Amino acid sequence: MSIQITNLSKQYGQQRAVDTIAFQVSPGEIVGFLGPNGAGKSTTMKIATGYLAPSEGTVLINGHDIQTDPMAVRRSVGYLPEHNPLYLDLYVKEYLRFAGELHGMRGGALKSRIADVIDQVGLTNEQGKRIGQLSKGYRQRVGLAQAFLHNPPVLILDEPTTGLDPNQLADIRQVIKTVGRDKTVLFSTHIMQEVEALCDRVIIINKGKIVADSPLAQLRGQTADSTSQATYLADFETDLPDLAVLGTLPGVLSVDRLELGHYRLTATSDIDLRAAIFRLAADRGLILVGLRKQETSLEGVFKELTK
Repeated sequence: MSIQITNLSKQYGQQRAVDTIAFQVSPGEIVGFLGPNGAGKSTTMKIATGYLAPSEGTVLINGHDIQTDPMAVRRSVGYLPEHNPLYLDLYVKEYLRFAGELHGMRGGALKSRIADVIDQVGLTNEQGKRIGQLSKGYRQRVGLAQAFLHNPPVLILDEPTTGLDPNQLADIRQVIKTVGRDKTVLFSTHIMQEVEALCDRVIIINKGKIVADSPLAQLRGQTADSTSQATYLADFETDLPDLAVLGTLPGVLSVDRLELGHYRLTATSDIDLRAAIFRLAADRGLILVGLRKQETSLEGVFKELTK
C-alpha cells in the first residue's frame, strides 16, 4: 500500500481532531478525502506528510513510517498544503529550481524537469514573472508544480483547485488525472464536481471519524437505500388530465408538475415505483416516454453523512 493509516488519532488539549481512523490507498488510486470544515482532513494530511506528529497510531507512506523514517517519507511525498506557502519575491523558475535542489536534484536533469512541469501545469507564459505578480489561480499552479517536481510516488493535495476559474479547473483536473496514472493521489476538496470528475473512491471524515469509505457509485447507492424517500422523474407525451392519478400509486408522498408532461414523484424508499408507473400508463392508455429513478448526488450523500 502506498498510504497505510492505522488507528490514527490527534489530540489538542481536550479536543480530539482525529479519532482512531484507519484507511489504505493503493498505487494508482485517486481518492477524494472529504469532510466539512474542522472535520480533521488537513490534520490527517499534515500527519501523513510528517508535518505533524500523531498522538496515537501509525502512518506508513510507501512503506516508510512517518515517525521512524521521516526523511524517506518526505522523499516519497509531494505535498500541496491548504494554504499554499510561496516565496513571493522569487521568479517561478527560480522557486522551482530552489524546490528541486531541496530534493537533491541538480544540473540538466533539474532544468529539464522544471520545463516539463511548467508545461504540464500551464505556466509557460508566466514562468518569467515573480510569484507575487501572479493571480491566485496561477500561484496555485506553482504550488502544484512543486508538489510533483521531484516525481514522488505519492501526492497529497489539500484543496488543489482553490482559486481556479472554470477553464483552469478543467486543465488542472486533467493534470491530476494524468499524473495519477502511475502515482497514488489523496486530495481534499469542497467541490463535489472535482471528486466526480477525478475519483472512483471517496473517504468522508466527520468530527474526526471516518463515516464512509467506498467506491463513489456504491456510496451513492448505500446512502440512497438508507434514506426514507426516493425520487422518480416520469415523462409523458402530453400533460395528464388529472395530476391526482399519480398520487394514488402505492407509497407516493407527493407529485410535482415540472413542465409540460414532466412530473416528479416522491415516494417511500421501500417500494420501487417504476413498475407501478408503467402499469398505470398501460391501464389508462397514457404514453410514457421516459422514466428514471433520480440518482442521489454526491452533495446529497455528503450532507446526509455529515449533518
